[in-house]
Amino acid sequence: MNASLVVAIFFIVFIVGFGSMHNAFAQGTKTAGGVDVDGTWYSGEGLKKGDYFVYRLCELDLNDCALFDMKIWVRGDTTKGTETLWDFEVVVIDGSKIVKGDMQVGKTAPEPVGESENLFHYSRAYRSSLVWLSAFATGNLDDRIHGPQAFRGVAWGKVAAIGGAQLIPLRAETVTVSAGTFDTVVVGWYSGIGNEIWIKDDFPFPVKALVYTWVTTGIAPVQYQFELLEYKENVVSSPFADVVSTVEEKEILGCPKFYDYVTGKKNTDTFSMIIEYNYGPENPMPGCEIEWKINFKNKFNQVEFINQVHYDIVVVDDNNVILRSIAEEEGRPNLFNGFGQLHKTITVKEPPGIAHYTLLVLGTGAQQIVPDATLAGILKFDIEIVEAGGSVTTGGAPDIEPEPEPEPEPEPVFCRPGTVLKDGICVTEEQRGGGCLIATATYGSELAPQVQQLRELRDDTLLQTNSGSAFMTGFNQFYYSFSPTIADWERQNHVFKDAVKLAITPLIATLSILQYVDIDSEEEMLGYGIGIILLNVGMYFVAPAFLIMKVRRKI
Repeated sequence: MNASLVVAIFFIVFIVGFGSMHNAFAQGTKTAGGVDVDGTWYSGEGLKKGDYFVYRLCELDLNDCALFDMKIWVRGDTTKGTETLWDFEVVVIDGSKIVKGDMQVGKTAPEPVGESENLFHYSRAYRSSLVWLSAFATGNLDDRIHGPQAFRGVAWGKVAAIGGAQLIPLRAETVTVSAGTFDTVVVGWYSGIGNEIWIKDDFPFPVKALVYTWVTTGIAPVQYQFELLEYKENVVSSPFADVVSTVEEKEILGCPKFYDYVTGKKNTDTFSMIIEYNYGPENPMPGCEIEWKINFKNKFNQVEFINQVHYDIVVVDDNNVILRSIAEEEGRPNLFNGFGQLHKTITVKEPPGIAHYTLLVLGTGAQQIVPDATLAGILKFDIEIVEAGGSVTTGGAPDIEPEPEPEPEPEPVFCRPGTVLKDGICVTEEQRGGGCLIATATYGSELAPQVQQLRELRDDTLLQTNSGSAFMTGFNQFYYSFSPTIADWERQNHVFKDAVKLAITPLIATLSILQYVDIDSEEEMLGYGIGIILLNVGMYFVAPAFLIMKVRRKI
C-alpha cells in the first residue's frame, strides 16, 4: 500500500466516520432548548460569607448512592498561594457516622481545591453532584463558552465528550423542597431517561437534582440526586461548635489507618455467582470499621460483572439467626449495587470474638422492583473481633486445633460455549482476549459506554478478520503485561485516574470511527487500521513534537 493511498484512506475515514457519528448522535435527542426567563446563572452565583446549607444527597461512587446529609457553613475567605478561596466548614451525617472538617473551594467555580483528609470521599461526591454544573457555567465573565449561562440559551454544552446529549434549559417551574418553595429553571438532558436539575437564579447551588447513569442496556441506576433541606443567611458563628466527629472517636479507639486486606474468591452457597472480596483489617476492633471491596462476577465468565444486584450484609449467630442488618440500619429494605463493584465501610458493633458477617445476595433487577431471585445466594465470613489494643483471642487451649468441618461437595459446573473450566470456575477462552482493564478502572465499570464500545470493537470488528485477529494476539501479549498495574494505580489514586481518562479519550474517539464504516475485506481492515494508527501517531507524537519545536524556536 503506497503512501498516497494511505493518506487518502485516512481522510476518507476521518470524514465519513465523524459524519456518521454526528448523524448517529443527533438521532432521538433534543438538542435545543431555552425558556422565557431573563437572566443568567453560574455555579456558585450569590455565594457569600455566613451562608448555611443543608443538603441530602447521594452519589453512585460513594456507597452506591446511599443518602447522607451534608451541612455547609461559609466561614469566609482563605488563601492558597496567590488564590483567594471560599473556606467551608462541613459536617456530614452518614448513617451512624459523623464527619467534621474543612473544605476550600474556588470562587470562579466552587469546586474543591482542598479538604480535610476525612472529607476526601465526600468532597468528591460534592464535586460530582452539587457543583457538577460548574463544568458548563462558571463565574468567569471572559469565558464565552463556560461562563455564566443564559436561561434563554438554546444549549449550555454537551454532557459527554463522545456522543453526549445537549444540556439545555427545559422549562420554568415552581418547586417545593424541604427548605421551601422556589421559582426555578429546570435544565437537563435525555440519555434514554430524563435527567433534570432545578436551579434558582442568584442561588449558589441547585435546589434539587435527579440524574441517572448513562447505560446502553437495562434500567439506569441513579448517578446522583440531592435536595435542599435548609438554608440560612448571615450565620456569624460556627453552627458545628458542639459537633464531635466519629472519626475523632475512632482515633481515640486506636483504629488502624493502614492495614492488609483479606483477599479471596468464592462461589455463593447456591453457585449462583462468583464473589471476589477484599476486606480489612483482618481483625477489627469494636467501634472501628471494616472496609469491604466486593465484585459480583458471572460464574461462567470471571471478567464479566453482574449488575443491578440487590443485597444485604448481616451478622448472624451460630444458628444463622440475623442479629444485625446493614440495610435496616440505613433505613432500606435492602442494599443495591448498580455495576457489580461494591466498596463499603461498616462500623463494628460486635464484641470481641467470632462474628459471622454474611453477604446475602437477594437477587438482581432494577432498583425500584422486587429482585429476581434466580442468582440469590449467601457467602459467610467468620471474622475475629479483637479488643482495642489487644490481640486475637483464641477462646481455648492454643495447642489443640479443632478438626475442620468437611466441606460439602460442590455441584457440577457446566460451562457455556466459548468458556472453559479453570480452578472450578468457568472463564472466557484466552483467544478472545480479556477485559479492558485500564478502561474499566478509568470509567468505573465494565458496563460504562466507553468500555462496551471497546469490547464491541474488538469482538465485532477486529476479531472478524485474520489481520485483526493477528493484531489482537500480539497486542494482548503487550497490553496485559502492564495493564493490571496501571488499573491498580488508578483505583488507588484519583488524580492518576483523571490523567489516564484525559489521555485515552482521544484514542477512544478515533477508534469509534471503525464502528461507522463497513469493513468487508482484509484490505479494508488494513487500510482503516493504518489510518487510525496514523491519526493517533499524529495526535500523541507529531503534534506535541511540532508544538515543542515551535516553542523552542521562540525561546
